[in-house]
Amino acid sequence: MSLFISDAWAQAAPAAGPEAMLTSFLPLIVIFALFYFLLIRPQMKRAKEHKMLVAALSKDDEVVTSGGLLGRVTQVGEDFIVLEVAPSVQIKVQRHAVSGVMPKGTIKSS
Repeated sequence: MSLFISDAWAQAAPAAGPEAMLTSFLPLIVIFALFYFLLIRPQMKRAKEHKMLVAALSKDDEVVTSGGLLGRVTQVGEDFIVLEVAPSVQIKVQRHAVSGVMPKGTIKSS
C-alpha cells in the first residue's frame, strides 16, 4: 500500500516564544476583565448596598419586602422584623426579605 501513498511524518514545530503565549491568553484575559466590570463588580456593589440597608432598619421605617408587602416596622430583631401591614395586622419576616425603605407617609398615601 505504501507504493502509492507516501508516509506522512510530523515535522518538528518551532518552539513557542513568550509572545505566542501572551497572544493565546489575551482573549481569556479580556473576557475575564469584561465579566468583572460588567457582571461581578455591579453585583458586589448591589449586595453591599442591600447589606447596609438591612443593617440600618429601625422601628417606624416604612418598607417594602421582596414579595411586595408594604408595611411599617414595629419590632426589629437579630434575624427577623415585625411589620404592621394593616391596623392590628402584624407579620414576621426575615430582615433580608426587605428590598427597600420607602419615604415616610407612603402607607397613608396608598
